[in-house]
Amino acid sequence: MKVLTANRLTDGEAVWFSPGKFWAETIAEADVVDDKAGEAELEAAGKAAFANNEVVDVELIDVELVDGDIRPIRLRERIRAAGPTNRLDLGKQARTAA
Repeated sequence: MKVLTANRLTDGEAVWFSPGKFWAETIAEADVVDDKAGEAELEAAGKAAFANNEVVDVELIDVELVDGDIRPIRLRERIRAAGPTNRLDLGKQARTAA
């Protein structure tokens, strides 16, 4: 399974492409695909958004579903989805705790 991630060009925020065809700020809103056709659609959306100067560092990443939650396989992507590991009061993890 894969999702499309990038960084929003205006502020550097890590974002994920959603089924609603917009860039969401949480991985929970990401469009998860599990076939080559879905991957191709996400890649096309990422290329278009990059060309329109909406996002940079567009990448398909591997994820798994754990108890219904989308969880990136790579540690780097888990950190991007949550926020800095040295300050739990910052980043996306601080927003969901509030």
